Amino acid sequence: MRSGLLALCFLSLAGSGFGQHVVVTAEGRHGQPPPEVSADEVAVEVNGKAAPVKAWLPLRGEDAGLELYVVIDDGSDADLANQYSGLKSFVSGLVNAKTRVGLAYLRNGSAMVAAAPTSDATKFAKALRLPLAQPGIASSPYMGISDLLKKWPAAEARREVLLISSGADPWSPRDPQNPYLTKAIADAQRAGVLVHSIYYAGAGHGGHSYSLFNWGQNFLSEMADGTGGEAYWQGYGSPVSLEPFLKDLAQRLGNQYLLTVEQSSGELQPLKVTSSKAGLSLVAATRIRLPK
Repeated sequence: MRSGLLALCFLSLAGSGFGQHVVVTAEGRHGQPPPEVSADEVAVEVNGKAAPVKAWLPLRGEDAGLELYVVIDDGSDADLANQYSGLKSFVSGLVNAKTRVGLAYLRNGSAMVAAAPTSDATKFAKALRLPLAQPGIASSPYMGISDLLKKWPAAEARREVLLISSGADPWSPRDPQNPYLTKAIADAQRAGVLVHSIYYAGAGHGGHSYSLFNWGQNFLSEMADGTGGEAYWQGYGSPVSLEPFLKDLAQRLGNQYLLTVEQSSGELQPLKVTSSKAGLSLVAATRIRLPK
């Protein structure tokens, strides 16, 4: 599967007709790089029933197209800016002819795009600014993710998000059934977008509230689990450095596959992807959008 056909698969992930494609990440054990995995070592279940693997394509080389949005919660503590050097280095090491990185800030339930996806790391760096550091200014960060997905044009590449936020949602009760989170997960699953996150404390009193730590990290974890991403945090506070997380994320981005399943039913269906190969786990969204 090459060039034009691969592009069609990614465009279909974004909602133009064929929902049977999903990006899968191979995860090694104990932080080690995962071994290569072939299609005959992959098993798929859709809605609890075995589904044939139609195609299994490593997303590397000419097939490594990626658009990644770095999304910063404007309610984050201003000391997040101390981490920008590591963030710039991560983006510089990532961008190339096949990889573009964009930047957006979350404010008032919306995603404010500061830089559209670009392969120019300098443009990304110039668009970085201090977060406004106003407690709760993002409103619900999950509303902001849904807004970004509406604004993000379909691309001939996989699409992923790195959300930097406390995950706290002042618009929702502190309850596992957060309607904005549930909608954001479903929106990302329909669009085939993986959402990764790094927990970073919010500004003000809420930035050191145990209750908000707990709910925020739980929500971020649920978002990552539902979309096939990874949630990073370091205890109950902001990480000393983002760099170990960014290094791990770069490794994950380099070990992804495009899975095509031969199945139809309509709308989102429960998905499970596993491998018989030792030394790795396969991580994918918990639901897949299938054609009718």
